[in-house]
Amino acid sequence: MGKMVETIAIARGHRVVLKIDVDNLSDLTRDKLCNAQVVIEFTKPETAFDNIVRCLEYGVPVVSGSTGWYERLEVAKSICTQHNGSMLCASNFSPGVNLFFALNRRLAQMMHRFPDYSIKIEETHHTQKLDAPSGTAITLAEGIIDEISKIEKWELDGDNNPDTIAISAIRRDNVPGTHTVSYTSEIDNIEITHTAHNRKGFALGAVLAAEYIHDKKGIFKMQDLYEV
Repeated sequence: MGKMVETIAIARGHRVVLKIDVDNLSDLTRDKLCNAQVVIEFTKPETAFDNIVRCLEYGVPVVSGSTGWYERLEVAKSICTQHNGSMLCASNFSPGVNLFFALNRRLAQMMHRFPDYSIKIEETHHTQKLDAPSGTAITLAEGIIDEISKIEKWELDGDNNPDTIAISAIRRDNVPGTHTVSYTSEIDNIEITHTAHNRKGFALGAVLAAEYIHDKKGIFKMQDLYEV
């Protein structure tokens, strides 16, 4: 992802002033970040929070596509506000996926009147993806929970209890990401699916998000960028 973000950023006329990976973590300092207008962070669940907080403390806006750490998201938001900073964290930056999020919510609003349907989400990703379920699947589930009163929670590998969304996480080689939301009853199935053909959409969306927040203050969502 980092390489693709760099390629797209340069193609859009930006300059990459610092790159951090496992080999040069000590370079993430205030002095070296002072030349950056925004940081794009794609790392691991166990490192994302600390990376984001450090950028906020150093006064640099940060866009993060890391998932699996959202139990600390509210703390990160509080730190952002404390430092009058700017941040945008999203489970998926792809323009198509964000349209899919909006479609998912609209379908859930329609299905609220039909309680006989059970709900399942299936997500398939490449074998290098570390968190399960994906952040995108969780966002889809949360969108449904907000719209359908009988649904109280989601569960990984759940049993399709009436109040639960069962999420299946499948890992296969060379799969950028596929998500399917299914409503199933005795008489029929209704499904919506988003299939990513590559990771370019994720990287492009992250760069667009960086362009959006670099001169702003506050906590932003992808809905602010795409207005959906």
